[in-house]
Amino acid sequence: MTVAEFTPDLDQCALLRGASFSDYERLLTIRGESAVPRITFRAGDLELLQPCRLHGWLAKSLSRLLETWSDEAGVPLNGYGNWTIRRADRERGLEPDECYILGNEQKERPDLAIEVALTSGGIDKLDVYRALAVPEVWFWRRGRLDVHVLAGDQYTPSSTSKLLPELDLSLLARFVDNRDQLRAVREYRTVIRALRSQS
Repeated sequence: MTVAEFTPDLDQCALLRGASFSDYERLLTIRGESAVPRITFRAGDLELLQPCRLHGWLAKSLSRLLETWSDEAGVPLNGYGNWTIRRADRERGLEPDECYILGNEQKERPDLAIEVALTSGGIDKLDVYRALAVPEVWFWRRGRLDVHVLAGDQYTPSSTSKLLPELDLSLLARFVDNRDQLRAVREYRTVIRALRSQS
């Protein structure tokens, strides 16, 4: 399967203005345990996102590859899916496409959030993540990973992951969107093992 096979799938997005944090929480309650729509809140702005098939496929491909690397590297990376992260005092809340905690410690927020960015123009999610103090955020855009690392109270772009410094992000990205997921995972695992045996 290739990315082209998903077109013309597009994310469906609606942006509402003048909402309160209690409106946001009510919508979360009404939606219940469903994963859709994804709801993002930022100081009065409320975004409802219905991800398309391509969006879900890319997010799952990224997570499967990252988890393959974690397994091969022996890095205790625990996945939490699209966990709803929110802070009323900062009037922010969202659900990443995928998120992870390094190790087994219970935390109020993930160490890493992953977003597939197929559309533009909605709420600035990086600003929401900043207010929620998520240490690292990856955006998948047009075939590449853009990494943002929290330094103080601002994100800085990075070519590597601070959380997972041994992970070759460009290698992982080569396997994301041009193969079926099982084949991509198997080929990625083979490459990881070959590289490890050379070192």
